[in-house]
Amino acid sequence: MALPDDFLPDDDVPAPLRPALAKAWQRLSDSLAQADNVAEMTGQERPSESWEALDEQRRRQLARVLVISDFVLDTLVRHPEWLLHLDVSGELEAASDEEALRDTLGERLEAAEDEAALHAAIRRFRRARMLGIVWRDLTRPSGVDMWNTSAAVSRLAEVCLDGALGWLETHLEPRWGRPAPRDDGSEQRLVVLGMGKLGAGELNLSSDIDLIFAYAEAGETQGGRKPLEHQEYFTKLGQRLITALDAVTADGFAFRVDMRLRPLGDGGPLVGNFASLAAYYQDQGREWERYALLKARPVAGDLEAGGELLANLRPFVYRKYLDFGAIESLREMKGLINREVKRKGMQANIKLGPGGIREVEFVVQAFQLIRGGRDTELQVTSLKSALERLPDVGLLPQEVVDELLPDYVFLRDLEHALQALEDRQTQSLPGDDQDRERVALALDMEDWPGVIARLDEVRERVRQHFDAVIAAPEGENGGGENGESDEAEDDSAGSLEAWRSLWQGEFNQEESLALLTHTDFSAPDTALRRLVSLRESRQVQAMQRIGYQRLDALMPMLLSAVAESENPDTALERVLPLVESVLRRTAYLALLRENPEALSHLMQLCGASSWIAEQLARFPLLLDELLTPETLYTPADKVRLADELRQALGRIPEDDDETQLEALRVFKHAHVLRVAASDIAGTRHLMKVSDYLTYIAEVLLEAVLSMAWRHLVRKHGYPMRRDGTLTGAEPEFLIIGYGKLGGIELGYGSDLDLVFVHDADANASTDGARPVDAPVFFTRLGQRIIHLLTAVTPAGTLYEVDMRLRPSGNSGLLVTSLTAFSDYQRNQAWTWEHQALVRARVVAGNPQLAEGFHAVRQEILGRSRDVEALRQEVVAMRHKMRDHLGSKRESDAFDLKQDAGGMVDIEFICQFAVLSMGHETPELLQWSDNMRILETLESTGRLPADDCRQLREAYLAYRSAVHRTSLTREASRVRDKDFQAHRKVVIEAWQRLLEPST
Repeated sequence: MALPDDFLPDDDVPAPLRPALAKAWQRLSDSLAQADNVAEMTGQERPSESWEALDEQRRRQLARVLVISDFVLDTLVRHPEWLLHLDVSGELEAASDEEALRDTLGERLEAAEDEAALHAAIRRFRRARMLGIVWRDLTRPSGVDMWNTSAAVSRLAEVCLDGALGWLETHLEPRWGRPAPRDDGSEQRLVVLGMGKLGAGELNLSSDIDLIFAYAEAGETQGGRKPLEHQEYFTKLGQRLITALDAVTADGFAFRVDMRLRPLGDGGPLVGNFASLAAYYQDQGREWERYALLKARPVAGDLEAGGELLANLRPFVYRKYLDFGAIESLREMKGLINREVKRKGMQANIKLGPGGIREVEFVVQAFQLIRGGRDTELQVTSLKSALERLPDVGLLPQEVVDELLPDYVFLRDLEHALQALEDRQTQSLPGDDQDRERVALALDMEDWPGVIARLDEVRERVRQHFDAVIAAPEGENGGGENGESDEAEDDSAGSLEAWRSLWQGEFNQEESLALLTHTDFSAPDTALRRLVSLRESRQVQAMQRIGYQRLDALMPMLLSAVAESENPDTALERVLPLVESVLRRTAYLALLRENPEALSHLMQLCGASSWIAEQLARFPLLLDELLTPETLYTPADKVRLADELRQALGRIPEDDDETQLEALRVFKHAHVLRVAASDIAGTRHLMKVSDYLTYIAEVLLEAVLSMAWRHLVRKHGYPMRRDGTLTGAEPEFLIIGYGKLGGIELGYGSDLDLVFVHDADANASTDGARPVDAPVFFTRLGQRIIHLLTAVTPAGTLYEVDMRLRPSGNSGLLVTSLTAFSDYQRNQAWTWEHQALVRARVVAGNPQLAEGFHAVRQEILGRSRDVEALRQEVVAMRHKMRDHLGSKRESDAFDLKQDAGGMVDIEFICQFAVLSMGHETPELLQWSDNMRILETLESTGRLPADDCRQLREAYLAYRSAVHRTSLTREASRVRDKDFQAHRKVVIEAWQRLLEPST
């Protein structure tokens, strides 16, 4: 029985498309009539009867889908019964899950007796599933969007790949056997890596699938009639797998397969073992191959081994440093694409044209390549996931992502609409009016002009964001904005072209000196000699082509920035060693070239501080910090520091000590640089500078203590408390800071004065498989902490450590119990050791144990003492220090720390006050830093307010000067006349309090 002419409601179909719908319905009706005839002849139910049962909504959807998609029409004409099967199974509303897909395909493959049957089964399975996918994409039931569609196509491809591979392995086993097991005894199978959008799980409706084949180890197959070397076996298996999906048969094809992303492309072997692939990428891997491997994901065969392979290749893809060289490569790739687009007249191509799909992908993948080695959360194959994570790591503002994400979705929806027409891989806009109407309907837009207007808006936004990330640096193309020539640049700095000519040796000496003199170099001869020496140095001459090109591109920009600095001679002298240090790591040259603002910050900081210049030359990875001025000049507080360090260590396996050590050092150097930058910029008060430097040390000590505790516990188990219970995961141990660390006065080069204390049962052993006595455990814990702090890695050391202030000094135990510590302080400690205890405080460790230490400190410092005897001992110690460390009497220099009237005098005044007055004024016992001790002496009336205020001012002036001398690498001896007023205040206070008779 023929279905009625009005079976398909057409009131939702635009008028221009209704004739096309009528033709489509005529074809489908004819097909249904034929199917009914066959059913009647074979005594089966007529398909048209089931079609009659379709409800109104389904008929409207059918009309919409038929008029848009020739693929759906052709499929239903050939298989009209499929619509009912999909309706009953629910596939018109939601995609089947992976398990259901595997089961369905598996049933069909079980019946396949040869490869021809395999091909037919896979193609019919794929076509039926694609019918459901296209239907859902065009009707958009609840929960279906572009991402859902892409995931469904990707899942279908993976199931087809794995199903075909499994069938082929079984089918070929009698002939060739199975691969020999790996050295560890595990089974060996083909590894199929999905690349591109398949690896991302974001295939479009008619995507090729990009694949790489691999296998773990060489060997020979076993159990077959004819054993083969693994290379030959996996090659033959791979060839048949490609044919199973790619070959065009009477049923069409399943997926077009592209193998050109493998090493050496079409000219290379089809399959490689893990060792050969690792060697290839290490020795010959090109930048575009890093880009390709961003998306690599095991999709069929041995998934676990595939993960192992990719883990081994990860250092090739994601560099430890910020790799701005990746932008050059992406820019070159985009340039090739642009030239191809222009040559073929493909400007309207929504994938490759300006503002198209590829530009969004380049933006995201640029950040992944540049930052993925450091920000490991970007090591994901999905573009959507990576894009959504960029704001969290501070790489793109949220508002940019909020534009890019929906714009990308629109472009991909448009791509799907184009491909749904005929199941053809295309990204070109249609020229036919009817096809344009069909695309507008697929996108639920009014008409084709509306589609174009929206597309133009989207492409303009995408292009702007692309240019912001990928475009060449300003001035790189030899002209300013709007095509203005370099002559418009500020002559005071010289044009980039002039600096390029000087650097490349095109100017003669007279011309070079004239340019340097004109741009305010006070010693142009010296500057020119330095530049020529660098250009002609063996390191530069031996550079590879790409590195030399990066240096040539950077140097004019760098020289222009040097010329614009306050002191060009000093800036050049300090920045050239940095350039020399990165000649073999040219990604840093690219970083500076790609980020002119970073170059400006570099000049500012190096011009102000030789210490910063030296740090950057020793540890070029610190150049990364110049990219984010908002953090560069704003040091983190302790809470944020702890959180950043926790996140950094959380990305590293707990047992990877080497990488953890490196991460700790990178963290320290980066954050100390931020403090120094804020110090130079004047955005932080002196007290805050020391606070921040102290916070950094405290956070690192907490981390080091936790790492050392975990290490010892893994080896020996947990020690026992005094009450007989076992300690736990949190270290029951104290790190006590003395000196500048205890006094919250750390400087840029300060070492750490430390004392270690525990309170475990000294007679008990740990509970592990290799138990040790508690004293041995804690001694090894202390040794481990010192090792973690002082071990030399490529990023240097964390801190130098001084343990001489522990009980009995170098002759005493490295770690002492709290009981032994308190006994020593009560009965054996010298006065100078009690002075040191004034500046002692817990900087890391167990809070309950810290309360015990605090009580001991309060008791010792709060003792009643013979003030005169105390005064004599303090004065004697101070005179001894001046004799050994101070300036000679006839010198006009003033040692800020050691001379009379200097910092140490103020420290001794505070310590004497605490020791002599603490029993009467317990408020003094609360603090370990000199500033708050002086404030307390004032607030309690123990010293005159004017004296305390003037002493604080002097102490701040001295500390500020010491910080400055550290940053400029000058000696701590300054001109005496610059500090005479402060010295006079300190000396008079000293005499009144400690030497009243002199």
